[in-house]
Amino acid sequence: MSLRTGPAALGMGAILLLSACSATAGEDAGAAPAGERAPAPTTSSLPPAPPEPDPASEPRPALDVAVLAEGLDHPWDVARAPDGTLLLDERGGGLTAVLTDGTVRALDADFGDLFATGETGLMGLVLDPGFAQDRRFYTCQGIEEGGGAEIQVTAWTVDPGWTTATRVADPLIDDIPVNERRGRHGGCRLRFDDTGALLVGTGDNAVADNAQDLGTVAGKVLRVDPATGEAAAGNPFVGRPDADPRVLTYGHRNVQGLAVRPGSGQVYAVEHGPRRDDEVTLLRAGGNGGFAPRGPGYGEFVSMTDLSLPDAMPPTWASGDPTIAPSGGTFLAGEQWQGYEGLLLLGVLRDQGVLALRVADDGSLLEQFRLPELEGTYGRIRTVQQGGDGALYVTTDNGDGEDRLLRVTPRA
Repeated sequence: MSLRTGPAALGMGAILLLSACSATAGEDAGAAPAGERAPAPTTSSLPPAPPEPDPASEPRPALDVAVLAEGLDHPWDVARAPDGTLLLDERGGGLTAVLTDGTVRALDADFGDLFATGETGLMGLVLDPGFAQDRRFYTCQGIEEGGGAEIQVTAWTVDPGWTTATRVADPLIDDIPVNERRGRHGGCRLRFDDTGALLVGTGDNAVADNAQDLGTVAGKVLRVDPATGEAAAGNPFVGRPDADPRVLTYGHRNVQGLAVRPGSGQVYAVEHGPRRDDEVTLLRAGGNGGFAPRGPGYGEFVSMTDLSLPDAMPPTWASGDPTIAPSGGTFLAGEQWQGYEGLLLLGVLRDQGVLALRVADDGSLLEQFRLPELEGTYGRIRTVQQGGDGALYVTTDNGDGEDRLLRVTPRA
């Protein structure tokens, strides 16, 4: 892999860091002095409570977009390390670090057994919450093994100089089925929930029975212990003989994004629909995403969510007809985002941009719009992810070495 630099990458180390927390349906068709107690005011003496601010009424900032790296090929995911380094992967294999001085460096890493066909390859990537101490991160990737193929989650470590990545739990999770003929519906997004459990969103491999079958991990969101790959404590199907204990939710078609809402414990899944209805769904432990294709064949024309199914989870948002192929998702946190604070952002592949959703506390949709600075300007957007510096990091997905890593910030 050759080294790649973007024109704005050279000045990256001088960028002021912001304080915050932190597939083709082209591929498929939120005082009294110390020690004294102030007298309690009477009800009549209390001033009227100020109205709660309405984020949707706050000014929407203009956005600055900087290119940090270019010449990439189908970058799938990106994560920002505590030292400011950005780590990204590419579907055809390879890990790249973008250092704080703007250097773009391919890491030495073994992908000799990578299965990269169609939608499947090197996909989700996430850093361990303890990365600053253990240098550990995770990938989800197709693997050729024993004359066949499957999808696995692998744990790695990277050296402090950002030169070499080494597999340390290989695999952490195995036996995730894959469509070996075309690589359809391979998933596979990784994120950590608020409890420290590792979430894994998988696709159904375009096999009609997989989504509703609790005995397979295809078409599911898994919740596992990142140290062992076993079911995390509190999972809903532990002890059921017909279910894999790692399953958190089931009934999914092709999970392309997982977004954890800061401070709420909520997790939203982003999915590709069949001929209509890409969806975003607020997950509920033991819930059913509602996808149950019926013959003949796989069934591309069924409802994305059949609410008559047991434990069905209604979608927060659906694209309707046509689909737009959303991929990746992240919530924006930090008051510097003004009227954008609290939005759920989705990368958009088919329609080429970023979709913003404002979601109520109960998961209902309040509004939706597109970010104008990214609308059709950079092509297909695979991943949007807020970094610990408050900035938004974006990967494009155009192929042929034409892809970029972008940094998006609100204009001061």
